[in-house]
Amino acid sequence: MNHTFSAFSWQNGLLFDYSDNLFPTKLHALVGAQLFPLKEGSTYFVFQQEGFAYVGGRFPLPAGYYGSLTAKEEFIQGSDDAKVLIIERIGYSGVFSIGGPIEETGRLKYIDGCTDSLLVPPVKLGDPCFNHLHFPAGIDQTMHTHPSMRVGLVTRGNGTCTTPFGDIPLVPGQIFIIHPDNGNVEPGTDGVKYPVGSHCFSTNDSTMDVIAYHPDSDFGPMDEDHPMINRTIVNGISAKHLEAIRTK
Repeated sequence: MNHTFSAFSWQNGLLFDYSDNLFPTKLHALVGAQLFPLKEGSTYFVFQQEGFAYVGGRFPLPAGYYGSLTAKEEFIQGSDDAKVLIIERIGYSGVFSIGGPIEETGRLKYIDGCTDSLLVPPVKLGDPCFNHLHFPAGIDQTMHTHPSMRVGLVTRGNGTCTTPFGDIPLVPGQIFIIHPDNGNVEPGTDGVKYPVGSHCFSTNDSTMDVIAYHPDSDFGPMDEDHPMINRTIVNGISAKHLEAIRTK
């Protein structure tokens, strides 16, 4: 058993149920000319890996595009050759957006030579986010964990996910979950115990691009700290510091 990594093949329907988690999430896939209904009470982070889809019958979603969808958009309808990753964040009310295609590299510096971009940023501090992670060729990441689960999809290129519990090849179209560090330790293939969720990614001659969903964040705007209020100036003082005039 790999205590870090779960891999999934492309099959229509529910792939993994994390709804009993602190950040309840379900992982779905839409494959082919299927219709996926969007339910009230959830926000859906989507990536179109192959083919084409329509959102609500009116918004196109070509290959390489991503989105944040709610029940107002009603459904996703795939083409015959569609492969759509759908991540349902239960109990979260997001904002509708569609963008793409993903760029060649990320806009932000990450670790060990990698870069990333916030495709769908957290609307407020603590909200989920959707990211594009880029690995140049010749990357060898530092072993690490995450405090919450990650859903990933290799969109292009190749690499390897190294874990103390076994290594997993990463190829285009690979869907996976990195499980969180839950405080437990388990024996690795060498018999030594390691934190659950320990992993690192590496590349050889190929670059690699991964879509990564985070169910939570420790970054984002707050009512008392966001660009609109911070850059509203009264007599030389930011409204951030003027509690008397801030909206209650």
